[in-house]
Amino acid sequence: MFLILTGCNKSYQTEDQNMIVTALKLPAKAKNVAYDKKPDPSSPQPPPPPRADQQIEQKIIKEATLRFETDNLETSFIQIEKAVAASKARIINDSEGKDYATAFRNLIIKVPSQNFDLFVNDVSKGVSYFETKNISAEDVTEQYIDLTSRLKTKKKLEERYLEILKKANKVSDILEIEEQISAIREEIEAKEGQLKYLESRVSESTVTIEFYKTIVEKEGVKISYGSKLGNAVKSGFYTLSDLLISLLSVWPLIIIFFVLAYFIRKRFKRRKKE
Repeated sequence: MFLILTGCNKSYQTEDQNMIVTALKLPAKAKNVAYDKKPDPSSPQPPPPPRADQQIEQKIIKEATLRFETDNLETSFIQIEKAVAASKARIINDSEGKDYATAFRNLIIKVPSQNFDLFVNDVSKGVSYFETKNISAEDVTEQYIDLTSRLKTKKKLEERYLEILKKANKVSDILEIEEQISAIREEIEAKEGQLKYLESRVSESTVTIEFYKTIVEKEGVKISYGSKLGNAVKSGFYTLSDLLISLLSVWPLIIIFFVLAYFIRKRFKRRKKE
C-alpha cells in the first residue's frame, strides 16, 4: 500500500509540473511589422501624409460710423482727405449743410478692407470726443462658401446638360434640354451676381463720417430772433398756401357739400312754414 501511494503521489506531482510548464509556454508575441520593424535607411521612404487643409480665408464685412464736433470744418476735411490718400480710399458721397445751431458735413467713404484700421486711426487723430463711433464686423464666410458651392454645382449640372444636348436627336428632346439649360444659366448668373456683390463688400469697407461745427455768437446775427420770427411767418404763409392748394384739389367735394347744405336748409325752412 505504501508503494502504491508513493507512486500515485509522484504521478500527480509530475502532472502538476507538466500543467505549470504548459501554462507558462505561451505562444510568442507576433511582431508588428509597422511598429516593431526598424526602417531600412537604404529602402525608399514612403510619401509623407497629406497635410491638413489650410484654414479657409475669412470673409468679413467691416463698417464704421463716426460723428464728432470740430472747430474748423475745412481743417477736418483736409485731414480726412489725407487719410483717404494714405489708405487708398475713395469718397463716394459728400454733402454739407447748416441749421440753426450747427454747420455740418457728411462723407461716405469706401476703404480697402486691409487699410480699414489704418484709416479709422488716421481720422481719429485730433478728435477729442466722438459723439458716435460704431465699428462693426460681419463674418460672411459661411455665406460665401455656400454660394461658391452652389455655383460649382450649377455649373457642373449645366455641363452635363450640354453633353446630353450633343447626343439628343429629337427636336422635342432638344427643346426640353435647352429650356433646362436656360433655367440653370439664370440661376448661375444670379449666384454670380450675389457672389460679386459679397466680394465687393468684403474687399471694400464703408465708413460714414459726420462732423459739425457749432455756430458761435458772432455768427448768431444771421439767425437772430427777428430772423426766426420772419422765418416763422414765411412758414405759416407757406402752410396756408398748401392748405388752399389742397382745398382746390378737392373742389368737386366742396361743391357737393354746399349743394347738399343748401337743399337741407331749404327743406328745414319749408317744414317751419308748414
